[in-house]
Amino acid sequence: MSNSSSISQFLLLAFADRRELQLLHFWLFLGIYLAALLGNGLIITTIAWDHHLHTPMYFFLLNLSLLDLGCISTTLPKAMANSLWDTRAISYSACAAQLLFFFIFLSAEYFLLTIMCYDRYVAICRPLHYGTLLGSRACVHMAAAAWASGFLNALLHTASTFSLPLCQGNALGQFFCEIPQILKLSCSHSYLRELGLVVFSACLAFGCFVFMVVSYVQIFRAVLRIPSQQGRHKAFSTCLPHLAVVSLFISTVMFAYLKPPSISSPSLDLVVAVLYSVVPPALNPLIYSMRNKELKEAVWKLITKYFPEVLVCPSSSTFDS
Repeated sequence: MSNSSSISQFLLLAFADRRELQLLHFWLFLGIYLAALLGNGLIITTIAWDHHLHTPMYFFLLNLSLLDLGCISTTLPKAMANSLWDTRAISYSACAAQLLFFFIFLSAEYFLLTIMCYDRYVAICRPLHYGTLLGSRACVHMAAAAWASGFLNALLHTASTFSLPLCQGNALGQFFCEIPQILKLSCSHSYLRELGLVVFSACLAFGCFVFMVVSYVQIFRAVLRIPSQQGRHKAFSTCLPHLAVVSLFISTVMFAYLKPPSISSPSLDLVVAVLYSVVPPALNPLIYSMRNKELKEAVWKLITKYFPEVLVCPSSSTFDS
């Protein structure tokens, strides 16, 4: 019977056993990872470059893109390397670091989405107080609070989880290090301490969720009272991307952690983990840019300024000749 002091590495869940499928997963995830890097990188660069986007909404969006990059970069590169080199191993320290950073980015993103909801509430329901309630200093403080809360929450969970004695082997039922999978390896009743932290975090997350629901009820009521159709359309265009991102994030995370044990299986757990850890960081840039004309125009200006040769079309004389 082993314990945590004798475990030097964990074995992650493989996406496939056949070599052809492993390579297929590698190329698929490489494409998703590069798309996430490109999309989030473009948003970060555009917002930092265009002074017209130096507003609270885009400042929070920049932070969201940073968190998305951190979240997907914590899990996917290791999974791609394992598929490419046909291995499942991750060292004990690397597993702890992966869990810590993934939980930092995941927790901070949820807190930031709550702050972004507050930003939309003030912008639509209390526009005359927007400059006062969401000044530059207040925005920096709120973003810093989201990052700090995510770090503290992740540090507590990681320290609690990896202080448990482990005696159920070292095979994890997930493609990255995840708290529920490590708790399954525990042989001690001290895991109840970590469960207490999970309950506390769940209550905090539920409070944020209630705040977002109440805020959006007030937002939709205010938008429906706008007399002009153009005004309603403009208000909805700033809210719907955030609502879509929040819905995608919450629905995938809730299903991952609250699904009934009766329907749980390794393949389903793997798919759900991909849905909440990989898909949102890759889709968020697309969701935010689809209905945001201002952001799309800024991205286009950035591309045409620094990569004009890519957009140069052959002249008609070239075809005539």
